[in-house]
Amino acid sequence: DLLESIEMARLASKSGSPIMICGKTGTGKELMAQSIHNASPRKDQQYVAVNCSAIPESLLEGILFGTARGAFTGAVDKVGLLEKANGGTLFLDEVNSMTPGLQAKLLRFLQEKKVRRVGALEEIDIDIKVISSINQNPHTAIEEQALRPDLFYRLAVVFIQIPALSDRLTDLPILISHFLEKKSLLRGKTAKV
Repeated sequence: DLLESIEMARLASKSGSPIMICGKTGTGKELMAQSIHNASPRKDQQYVAVNCSAIPESLLEGILFGTARGAFTGAVDKVGLLEKANGGTLFLDEVNSMTPGLQAKLLRFLQEKKVRRVGALEEIDIDIKVISSINQNPHTAIEEQALRPDLFYRLAVVFIQIPALSDRLTDLPILISHFLEKKSLLRGKTAKV
């Protein structure tokens, strides 16, 4: 039930433990992640979100971990999203779309709490809260080798399932009213529900 998921998220926001949110596309996983950050002790720090399925594999490692000058042709010293989120929260949306190799590097970061930019020798200590999401049953993702089991257990210390809208049809009138009101305000009109 959605209210149970919200209550679990509220409680989990107070701890430093990693949280995994599971739900179909469009169920509000990112909204829940932002709400967890906003209710956490880190709320005044950075909230950084990355959609792992929208970034090509060849770029995602550099975007997450950063790059060091000379690592490859044209590489410059660049802060990655893990460094950028230092002190705050990092949201990894659809983490199951990452390659197994990148999942292994993410697992190492979660264990060591250190980042090494691509092509760099030194490591940087990082303190972030990690929230991740997955858009399919995690056990199915593990069976299909889309998600490493060790990464799942590291990321899902707290596991929150968001029920699909098709399972909560009684929420439709509330949602319709909310979105009509929001669109009406943007257009300077009044909508009747």
